[in-house]
Amino acid sequence: MFPDAEHSVRIHDLLEIDAEQLVCFQMTAPEWLKEDLRKSPYAVVRRGTVTEQKIPIGFRGPERNQRWAADCHPKLVRRIITPTQLLTSTILTSHESFVPALHTLHLLKLRWMDLHHLWGPGGSVGFELATGRQVVKPESDLDIVIFAEGRMTVAEAESLWTRAMDLPAAVDIRVETPVCGFSLGEFVNQSPSPILLRTSNGFMFGRDPWSNEVEIIETELCGERGLRI
Repeated sequence: MFPDAEHSVRIHDLLEIDAEQLVCFQMTAPEWLKEDLRKSPYAVVRRGTVTEQKIPIGFRGPERNQRWAADCHPKLVRRIITPTQLLTSTILTSHESFVPALHTLHLLKLRWMDLHHLWGPGGSVGFELATGRQVVKPESDLDIVIFAEGRMTVAEAESLWTRAMDLPAAVDIRVETPVCGFSLGEFVNQSPSPILLRTSNGFMFGRDPWSNEVEIIETELCGERGLRI
């Protein structure tokens, strides 16, 4: 069994898993997933509660509509790959000049050398760097996650946001606190107004992403506002 998995994984980590065993436990797994796992037995940790019995994970197929959520027992985890570890990937060094999103990550590393929070790539860039499977397209954005255990001021956030502009690919930056996740852009552009917070219990509005004092938003309202659920 994977040791202390409930304390070793967090959202956005990529997990190399025992795909054959997972599919046996997931009777409703779609056909595309079974084929895809033969090529890349990896899943991403999604938002939710991690326990000794389950880790909430998600899979992405080659098509945009191919997404599937499941739970994985920790004993099926073979390896944990964090976004921060991917910043030193040799794939990034060898391929970044040919793919805008990868080149953007290289430039962002130079611009954010003073960033004291742990951070790294997610999305298709993170998946490619972790697995070696070429899934990043010329038009792909760069998804970034910053793990801000301590508070980040608006001024600090604005500095990071400004330095992520005017790069070869668009950059979508998510910040994860011990309480929730939120968009760095919303934090910069809407403060001190409430921003959308993503928690294990759903979407909420709040001014302080490091505080539990937030107001719950109905899912229907999020849909009406065009928010990504």
